[in-house]
Amino acid sequence: MVLDRTIAPIIKDPVTFDYALPPLQTVTLDNSVPLYWLSAGVQDVVEINWVFLAGIWSESKHGLAQATAGQLKAGSTNKTAQQINEALEFYGASLKVGAGNDHATLTLHCLTKHLAVLLPVVYQLITEASFPESELAIYKQNTIQRLTISLRECEFVANQQMDVALFGNEHPYGQFTKKENIEALSAQDLRDFHKSFYQLRTAQIFMSGKVGDTEAALVNQIFGVPCAAIVANPTLTPKLQPSTSKKIRVNNDPNGVQGAIRVGKRFVTRQHPDFAGLVVLNTILGGYFGSRLMSNIREEKGYTYGIYSSVGAYKHDASLIIHTEVGKDVIDPALVEIYRELDRLTKEAVGDEELLLVKNYLLGSILGDLDGPFSIMQRWRSLILNGFAPERFDANINTYKNITAAQLLALAQQHYRSEDFTELVVV
Repeated sequence: MVLDRTIAPIIKDPVTFDYALPPLQTVTLDNSVPLYWLSAGVQDVVEINWVFLAGIWSESKHGLAQATAGQLKAGSTNKTAQQINEALEFYGASLKVGAGNDHATLTLHCLTKHLAVLLPVVYQLITEASFPESELAIYKQNTIQRLTISLRECEFVANQQMDVALFGNEHPYGQFTKKENIEALSAQDLRDFHKSFYQLRTAQIFMSGKVGDTEAALVNQIFGVPCAAIVANPTLTPKLQPSTSKKIRVNNDPNGVQGAIRVGKRFVTRQHPDFAGLVVLNTILGGYFGSRLMSNIREEKGYTYGIYSSVGAYKHDASLIIHTEVGKDVIDPALVEIYRELDRLTKEAVGDEELLLVKNYLLGSILGDLDGPFSIMQRWRSLILNGFAPERFDANINTYKNITAAQLLALAQQHYRSEDFTELVVV
């Protein structure tokens, strides 16, 4: 059959498609550690994530979680940092370690055929990281240098101070690391944190790519070995002390020509029944390039190169923050327009055309995520780490497809009242 190129193809909106997460395999290793794995893709590559509850929430000293993650590859009981890096580079692999507010994650990318060689390297780091004093000294020096430079930037300071304003500087989600915190860290601090929060039995392992039963068995062979029982760590009771001021000004650089604007509030977590609908509402406000904030403040007024609103949904709390950088001379006009858009959300129902556009954008993004093994696993990982059953994905899709303008207006009137927001400007 010859294709008739004079006839345009039929265009279908993503809102009309069916969505389903490819099935996930779940295995319990011999030591009770869960392994979730997904076979997909055509390239002989694999991504494995080891996830621990070793984020900022768990630290007893400011900067400890990120320092421990940053120094995990600095050496083990029988390998130096150089030997570890050479082993990874020889096999064309990458191993990244990072700590966020709640979790610390090790992420290995490599060819599937090299797993047998590389998994023991990761096992050693999880169970026998040594945190040499010499490597920590270099880390502290480099971190302090980066911090010194970053503190000159109004947007960096604004991000720090906004978290403090919403949660307080003694709350894990509000605290930020200072030079003296970094200087105070010792190698023994890192070893103690690693021993407490990188316990192998507490790990959750996620594997995706061109993998199968053979690779799952290999993970079990190396990571399913007997290990000590979980040692319970003290339960922290964070002190929530948000700012009592709704308008905060910080003069960071008297000679600066730009100001960083943050307008935000504490928000609902993923467990809240309104969360999926609020994802749609946030997208309308500032969640993509065609959003209302972007159309007004960038395209129409020309005050900024970009403005967005984003939801930070963590394990124990959440925030909604509008963020942008503008010239000092247009800070006040930009703020007027931000509040105008917030008020508009609470007073006017979204039009049919705009709502369909946003639904298609959201669902089209999900469609793209379902195209590769690593992004599919990321969807699964989010569900599992937040304690959701697979049906949560289907429920979210149903909300994105079917939520009405009237429902969005009701959500805005409850969650987007301008008087509930804290305003921060750093210049």
